[in-house]
Amino acid sequence: MAGPQQKIFPVSWDQFHRDARALTWRLSGQGPWTAIVAITRGGLVPAAIVARELEIRTIETICVASYHDYTTQGELRVMKTVADDVIERAGGDGKGILIIDDLVDTGKTARVVREMLPQAHFATVYAKPQGRPMVDTFITEVSQDTWIYFPWDMGLSFQPPIRDGAV
Repeated sequence: MAGPQQKIFPVSWDQFHRDARALTWRLSGQGPWTAIVAITRGGLVPAAIVARELEIRTIETICVASYHDYTTQGELRVMKTVADDVIERAGGDGKGILIIDDLVDTGKTARVVREMLPQAHFATVYAKPQGRPMVDTFITEVSQDTWIYFPWDMGLSFQPPIRDGAV
């Protein structure tokens, strides 16, 4: 979570939807995709938007946990792998699979998923410099010291102006 040295980047539902559609524009014309693999939980929302826009019906998940307390990234735990039939249809190496996540931060999660599906196309809405080399397509790069507040993590509340010392 945002500490004293971090910047914050709150993202509204409207902004996230626009950014996920922009990601879809970048992905259109590539492929063809046999399936989407959403990295849960953050990849579920952009995967739904991309799947709708690209008419992809097979959506699978891989469950990887790295932020266990919403404040710091810890040990990676793969809690659910990709279904065998999805991998088999992709020739065993991920070719034709589109991996979707909301953010690549340090690249640790992306590295684990890439090892499972080395030929898949990895796309994220947001990317930080340390993780950026792990993704093929992304929309917005933010600094490594930026904490993104996604709309599913926030409620609606007043935000004080930056000039008043708000971070």
